[in-house]
Amino acid sequence: MKYAIVEAGGKQYRADEGRALSVDLMQVNSGDEVILDKVLLLVDGDNVTVGTPYIKGASLVTSVMRMVQGEKIFVFKYKPKINYRRRAGHRQQYTLLMVNSIKSAKTEKAEN
Repeated sequence: MKYAIVEAGGKQYRADEGRALSVDLMQVNSGDEVILDKVLLLVDGDNVTVGTPYIKGASLVTSVMRMVQGEKIFVFKYKPKINYRRRAGHRQQYTLLMVNSIKSAKTEKAEN
């Protein structure tokens, strides 16, 4: 099983080849190809590559599926005895990416 730990938008995500990945909202259009090159860890079967901090030459080739919204989160502020109550909600927006392939530095050298 091939997977990678990648950094996108200051957060780290586990990306499996051929599966969808939900990251924070990116300013891209649906159907665009996005290359994530900040790969921290790459696992291919028994081979594990750890970056310092990133793996040079490794990248993820993804395509944008659509923009989605997360679940609604309610924030409730309350102070006893003084009749202070505030309720607010928030829905985070995400970009849904399909991981097409995970390229390592070794495969790029072999292709050239």
